[in-house]
Amino acid sequence: MITGAKIIRRPATTAESFLTDLHPVLQRIYRARQVASRQELDKSLERLVPPARLKGIDEASILLADALRRQRRILIVADFDADGATSCALAVRALRAMGAADVHYLVPNRFEFGYGLTPEIVALAAEQKPDLIITVDNGISSIEGVQAARSRGIEVLVTDHHLPGASLPAATVIVNPNQPGDSFPSKNLAGVGVIFYVMLALRARLRAGGWFSERNIAEPNLARLLDLVALGTVADVVPLDANNRILVAQGLKRINQGQAGAGIEALLRIAGRQPQRVTAMDLGYIVGPRLNAAGRLTDMSLGIECLLTDDPATAHAMAEKLDALNRERRSIEATMQQQAVAEVESLRLDMTALPRGLCLFHESWHQGVIGIVASRIKERVHRPVIAFAPVSDTEMKGSARSVPGLHIRDALDAIAARHPQLLSKFGGHAMAAGLTLQRQHFDAFREAFDTEVSLHLSDDDLQGKVVSDGELTPEDLSLPVAELLREAGPWGQGFPEPLFDSCFEVVSQRVVGEKHLKLGLRLPGVTKTLDAIAFNSVRDGKPLAWARIHAAFKLDVNEYQGYRSLQLIVEHLEQA
Repeated sequence: MITGAKIIRRPATTAESFLTDLHPVLQRIYRARQVASRQELDKSLERLVPPARLKGIDEASILLADALRRQRRILIVADFDADGATSCALAVRALRAMGAADVHYLVPNRFEFGYGLTPEIVALAAEQKPDLIITVDNGISSIEGVQAARSRGIEVLVTDHHLPGASLPAATVIVNPNQPGDSFPSKNLAGVGVIFYVMLALRARLRAGGWFSERNIAEPNLARLLDLVALGTVADVVPLDANNRILVAQGLKRINQGQAGAGIEALLRIAGRQPQRVTAMDLGYIVGPRLNAAGRLTDMSLGIECLLTDDPATAHAMAEKLDALNRERRSIEATMQQQAVAEVESLRLDMTALPRGLCLFHESWHQGVIGIVASRIKERVHRPVIAFAPVSDTEMKGSARSVPGLHIRDALDAIAARHPQLLSKFGGHAMAAGLTLQRQHFDAFREAFDTEVSLHLSDDDLQGKVVSDGELTPEDLSLPVAELLREAGPWGQGFPEPLFDSCFEVVSQRVVGEKHLKLGLRLPGVTKTLDAIAFNSVRDGKPLAWARIHAAFKLDVNEYQGYRSLQLIVEHLEQA
């Protein structure tokens, strides 16, 4: 549930001629998401932006093809989140399938080494004597680490999607749609999308050079790896532009057809999900957190191995371990969130208003979970939040989450420019970032962050908003429309799942699972009762005291014992 927010509606626009043959609800949805042509709705692989448009990809394919021909030792250095894990698994699987003789991976433990290709990671990597390091989902800010590798005679291919700093690392080759001078139209590729493109280019070069026929190697069908691309893209919450929607839709198609890798299928089944009915939301909220749990609490190697194995029994055993880690993560998160809420409430009492940019810290907080806590508190107070955890007696790490109107990585960059002594390092996206600073600078940074946020966000920007696609007629509140919307996706960041709002009479209600509310709702003047559920809406064990509510909701297909029915998922409710 979204607390303290108000429902607003997306502005209606006139119908576009290329949409008029679609269901009226779909017309409205696509117009509100600025779909400019029918081609944007085409989810076939033929519509992907060609790999050749990525800057550096030709050089990357030449470098990799040479490494394969010369049987060079290749080491993948991955990030420790779901995007990094899927990127790593995809690179290892693709390179091995294309005949690479010696491919291994290394993923930093976030608690020992931190993020990226640092000099310390290079020293650890050097023990494996690699000829070539490929970074996946990291590296664009690893100036010192890349230099350390090159000074050891190790070539470096950086594949990343994060925003670069003022200078680039001196890598052998860089492939990143966000690097200067890159005209690739889809700047929103996740790390796994970037390495997928690199593998496509490598396969094309090897094919043209006769590599597969010379060695009697079956040319790999890289589309089989799109389940990994879909998972990493959705889990990293990158905007689902037209190109990313193709990647995710094609990956979901393979999962739905029972063609997912053993690891993804095991993670789905351990969570009680049937692969044939999986949506993008399931990847983001069900699979992603279980995979991320390894990197948050221990070592992402467990997650990567789960994605690499082809043995169902092995995958199931690993999925069970990841599920247990996720339960532990949730327990830690619950405690941290209670502490964060208490601090927020104390700030409300001590000050006339909360800071516009909110920094929170607790001595007991876990480095691997602060990002989730920052996100939860951001939803509660509707402003940028950075949650910090201790690293040592002198150092702390922060995880930032932003709101529309503030590019969080740019905000940190501006603070670093004005106060060079405050930030040890930082990096990230528009809506999420990570940073490190000395404990002695925390109070000064907190003040600087609030000042920077205040330059960009007004009081109206800090008002929580639930953006609705408007009302539905009683006829459109139906199972066929719910099915239609499910098929019309994938939905996600930047291409939000349709959300509607209406006023309802509360016919019945009961508490389920201690914190969720099962509702029977009815439109005024309509006899039909609609099943609905409002997750995490119960406060102090009490049901609603209202007879009429204004609710923002999604249409969902509820399946039980082979019976399918419409269910409303209530995202927000208030007294009508």
